[in-house]
Amino acid sequence: MTEQKELDTQTDATREQTKKQKHKERQQKVKEKVDAKIAKATEDKGLLLVVTGNGKGKSTAGFGMAARSVGHGLNVGVVQFIKGTWDCGERNLLEQHGVPFYVMATGFTWETQDKEKDTAAAQAVWQDAKKLLSDPSVNVVLLDEITYMTNYGYIDLDEVIDTLANRPADQHVVITGRACHRRIIEMADTVSEVQSIKHAFEAGIKVQKGIDW
Repeated sequence: MTEQKELDTQTDATREQTKKQKHKERQQKVKEKVDAKIAKATEDKGLLLVVTGNGKGKSTAGFGMAARSVGHGLNVGVVQFIKGTWDCGERNLLEQHGVPFYVMATGFTWETQDKEKDTAAAQAVWQDAKKLLSDPSVNVVLLDEITYMTNYGYIDLDEVIDTLANRPADQHVVITGRACHRRIIEMADTVSEVQSIKHAFEAGIKVQKGIDW
């Protein structure tokens, strides 16, 4: 009986060692693939990143990148379209670190119901955006929810694309908003789509400070 227990113990130990060895081999293969990709990634350039889709978290992701950039000592500029008529937690934080905000400040278009006013406001803040997008000292520009402006025709799509294409070579730009135009997606380096699975607001829960704004 004792010999059988010893044999079982040795068998269990062998199985465990085999599992560890297989895991190590799998991880080694993963590492080799990742290392190969890193070795091939030699180009250094300013990126155009798009965060689009119908889910919650697009602006949150954009501001996360802005905050990360500030943490690394980069110069960041923020342009906010659509929102801006209420307290903004990201602005409260980032302005303390020298980040300039240019805000359309008209609120949602279904609230204003005034296309002429919204167009004028969009054009005004777009001029501020163009200054940022032509300034080589600005490392990162966040164009928060600009997708609505091009979709509604408040800002000319061709002008936006031309400005993005001719920005300083090392400047990173983050675009957020639903239904990003395919031409912007095509020119972007990184595109992420946020999908909506469920949202508290749809269940009748009011927006929460620090979570939704």
